[in-house]
Amino acid sequence: MGRQSFRKLRGNLIGLPRPVKSLIAVGADYLGFLVCAAVAFWMVAVEPIDSLALLPHLLLFAVIGVSIVWAQGMYRLVVRYVGNDLLFSAAIVATSLSIVGGLGALTLVEPVQALRWSISAGAFSLIYLCTSRYLASVFLLNRRARSRREKVIIYGAGTAAAQLMPSLLANDEFLPVALVDDDVTTHGSKVKGVSVHSPKRLAELIEDLDATRVLLAMPSASRLRRRQVLERLSEHPVHVQTIPSFGDIVTGKARVDEIEDVDVKDLLGRDIVPPNQRLLRGSVSGKTVLVTGAGGSIGSELCRQILKLAPKQLVLLEISETALYRVNRELQELRDELDNSSQIAPLLGSVHHEKKLRQVLDAFDVNTVYHAAAYKHVPIVEQNVFEGIYNNIFGTLHCVRASIDAGVESFVLISTDKAVNPTNVMGATKRFAEMILQALNTRSHRTLLCMVRFGNVLESSGSVVPLFKEQIRNGGPVTVTHRDIIRYFMTIPEAAQLVIQAGSMARGGDVFVLDMGKPVKILDLAHRMINLMGLTVRDSQHPEGDIEIKFVGLRPAEKLFEELLIGSNVTGTEHPRILRADEEMLSVGALNACLDELGAACAALDFDLAREVLLAAVKEYSPKNDIDDLVWLRKATVAAGDGSDRIVDFPGPPNLN
Repeated sequence: MGRQSFRKLRGNLIGLPRPVKSLIAVGADYLGFLVCAAVAFWMVAVEPIDSLALLPHLLLFAVIGVSIVWAQGMYRLVVRYVGNDLLFSAAIVATSLSIVGGLGALTLVEPVQALRWSISAGAFSLIYLCTSRYLASVFLLNRRARSRREKVIIYGAGTAAAQLMPSLLANDEFLPVALVDDDVTTHGSKVKGVSVHSPKRLAELIEDLDATRVLLAMPSASRLRRRQVLERLSEHPVHVQTIPSFGDIVTGKARVDEIEDVDVKDLLGRDIVPPNQRLLRGSVSGKTVLVTGAGGSIGSELCRQILKLAPKQLVLLEISETALYRVNRELQELRDELDNSSQIAPLLGSVHHEKKLRQVLDAFDVNTVYHAAAYKHVPIVEQNVFEGIYNNIFGTLHCVRASIDAGVESFVLISTDKAVNPTNVMGATKRFAEMILQALNTRSHRTLLCMVRFGNVLESSGSVVPLFKEQIRNGGPVTVTHRDIIRYFMTIPEAAQLVIQAGSMARGGDVFVLDMGKPVKILDLAHRMINLMGLTVRDSQHPEGDIEIKFVGLRPAEKLFEELLIGSNVTGTEHPRILRADEEMLSVGALNACLDELGAACAALDFDLAREVLLAAVKEYSPKNDIDDLVWLRKATVAAGDGSDRIVDFPGPPNLN
């Protein structure tokens, strides 16, 4: 029978209905057990046994064997993918058959001979069950030859690697050819027949064994350690993937053999300092908490973290219906998993509407407000100046005034490193928002006001990381604005936890700054992401590379690097990654004058005046570009009914009063 015939037979067998497959397996097992029993009698018989007397016993043995196999659920197993559970089930069947068959044999032979027969029959049955299933899996699994499977190296030779190896050896895609581990005591040993080597030999192993992929089997390693390993692996032309984290494996969210691409958090992240539970729960647990911008990257993560702390009620305020629907559904599911009694109130609304804000705060008796609603994308705000001003400045003003009037206990503004020495409208508006809180803190009221300033968060909307991923998947080019641009990065969960803890330390008017660690050069990040996908950078020195890196120039008002502090007057707090800055501020009178002028500029759509006010209020604001607002550039106006050029009046009082 040729290879083509084997493939046809294999396909026909796999395509049979499951009842038919089970019937074939039952028939094969019946004959198999019959042979096992007969051979066992033949081997242990010391004197001839009447064949007619023996036959019913053999037939009954086979029937009992099939019945026990059925009861064990072995006919429900997918034979092509049998694993270690086969040996356990087969051992139960063989032991049961040995006992039952031995008792039956006592009616035919002497007790000693019956005991020998029962042991032999059980052993043969165990061998038959395991061998038949294994041979069937080898035949039915259409495996590629070893030479055609992708050769992989496993980094790590611990328990995770030992659990991963059988899955890789059994599949049709990957062939593990070596393991590497930092532990010198493992070098030279073997895991499932594959040798363990030193990481120093990695380049040699990749070349000699023709390996194209490295699987990181270090689920319990710290993020710092994983980052160090990934930096080493990024130097080699291999696709690097990883198994799930130890936490996901333990909680059952993932299996050890679920291979996935490297999480960018492992590339840029750092080990999270365990949260101070007192600070984490201080402004949240058992209280009513409002999050504005609840559907955004930071807002939604704040909601997740807050819900885990069992607030009395979590109020979501979001202007986007789609975003509100998504985050509300996710939080409802999370609450069910946590099995807590927190109420969730999804509200459509905008921080533009101060009266609505006051109604919400009063109706729900809110204790704590996290104000995350803001426009944050530098180029977008630069091209839509007045929306940025109105949302980031006046939206914050409306929200904090409403919170003070409602007697809210704590108000936390989510700020950004772009507020420090800003060169763009977004940064200037966020610094203006900070100064609103600083000025209002000088008034007499019960609300503790503070702001928390930090840099980029990984994989937020508009972040460079998901952009690079998409560009690499599409074959490039990967677009980098400038060869020397650097940024701070932090994971969204870490940022949210630190924001909550910082809010609990507020004394009033605090400017909290999160320790972002070391800045990352974006060009280096692009190189690492490309290399860890098993691809190479295409440039003048490597014209045959896979992905081109294209420098597109800084966007309007974009900086090469960001800062977190204005000046150097900073002190520590009881949390090692939260600092408290002491920065200059405007008086209430000066800020009111700026707000009045800014309101007039918005009402008149006067871009020049708006920029002048921002420059006057935010002393550090130093724009390097002209006005890039798209409306301004097109010189568009809204014609009033009397023929003059003006827009609709600016709504509401624009100052701090």
